[in-house]
Amino acid sequence: MKAVPNGLTRSRGGRGTGVRRGAVVGALALVTLIGTAGGGLAVPPPPPNPSDSELDSSRGDRNARAGEVGQLTNQLAEAESRLSSLQADVELKMEQANKARVDMQMARETADQAERDAVAARTEADAASGAIEQARTDLDSFVAGSYRQGSTIGSIGAYLGSDSPDDLLARAQLLEAVSGSQLDALEGMHQAQVEKSNKDAAARQALEEARQRRTEAEQARVAADEAQAAAVEAQQGQAARNSEIESEKSRVEQLLYAAQSEVDGLEGQRARYNDWVAQKQAEEEERAREAALAASSNSSGSSGSSAPVASPPSAPAGASVEAAVARAMSQLGVQYAWGGGNTAGPTYGIRDGGVADSYGDYNKIGFDCSGLMIYAFAGVTSLPHYSGYQYEAGYQVPLSQMRRGDMLFWGTSGIHHVAMYLGGGQMIEAPYSGGYVRVVPVRYGDIMPYATRLIG
Repeated sequence: MKAVPNGLTRSRGGRGTGVRRGAVVGALALVTLIGTAGGGLAVPPPPPNPSDSELDSSRGDRNARAGEVGQLTNQLAEAESRLSSLQADVELKMEQANKARVDMQMARETADQAERDAVAARTEADAASGAIEQARTDLDSFVAGSYRQGSTIGSIGAYLGSDSPDDLLARAQLLEAVSGSQLDALEGMHQAQVEKSNKDAAARQALEEARQRRTEAEQARVAADEAQAAAVEAQQGQAARNSEIESEKSRVEQLLYAAQSEVDGLEGQRARYNDWVAQKQAEEEERAREAALAASSNSSGSSGSSAPVASPPSAPAGASVEAAVARAMSQLGVQYAWGGGNTAGPTYGIRDGGVADSYGDYNKIGFDCSGLMIYAFAGVTSLPHYSGYQYEAGYQVPLSQMRRGDMLFWGTSGIHHVAMYLGGGQMIEAPYSGGYVRVVPVRYGDIMPYATRLIG
């Protein structure tokens, strides 16, 4: 049980009987005062009283809309998660495409160099073959000349001018050495030709491998570009789907606002009718009491006097939804000050060592979110200056059943904000440092699933 003004009590789980009893007593006091002044008070005709079926129907429609909003909110959350995943995939595919382009460029450069190496190796091999052919021709000519002179050791010209047999022998040895040197050179050129031919073959093989890598790299680049394009297309498609869900959610939220307004209207009519019934009952009780007093006065004689009638205590000032709403609305435009606000109105803010200090909140007179609620509900209860505790200060109702004067909270991972619901999808709040008390549409992102009700 939770204490309320004048020592009355009410349950956290149902409508506040204490506030209604205060309304009845207040009506009784009003009738007594006017009746004492003379003439009594005629209760006006009863206001419209919607039937239970009308109320149930409107509440059912509102709950259905709230359910749709909840479903669409879940769908949107899933869609946003999917979009985030696709965005990451796009970024990955973009990096893979970049890698493929770099690999392709490197493969092209490698193939170009291999082609240049192959051409150089082919040129060297052809040059080696030509040198061998020339050397072979020169050697064949030398040998052929020697044999035409009838000697196996060289041309006859080598012997001309010899002065002695020793000189002739020396020249023969010289010719033999020359022919042997040519043969050695020819063998060396054969080895060079083999080496250059091997080099030519290796260069051609390297060229073929480089061309193959270049082809593979180009194919990888094409595949990477296609994968990137597909990822971007999927991302754009998901973004369009997100937009559709967001639009549908906004549409259903408007229907929910309309359904909530209808419920607010019907419940308001029912509340006014109940107040009329209470006033009617108070009038009848007052008339009965006056009749009893008159009878008692007549029986006690003309010299007797009756005791004065004491008026019952009335409900505390501001202990109604409209009074709380009016107090909050009276502060529209007041600047935000973190830590500011109490039951008497706006106050200086306090230091937080961070954002609020950067805005100079400690040097401003205003409200923070929970401070505005303290002021609005000052005639109802004493609220702590912390939204998390204010969430537990009354009894909680599902958002689908929220109504004018209820407190709304945000922070499913830890409450960090509070505002007052005004009906029709609107709320009043002290938003943030640098802002002002304002009326805005209800924000459903990160909102707590229950509203807190302090008044019936």
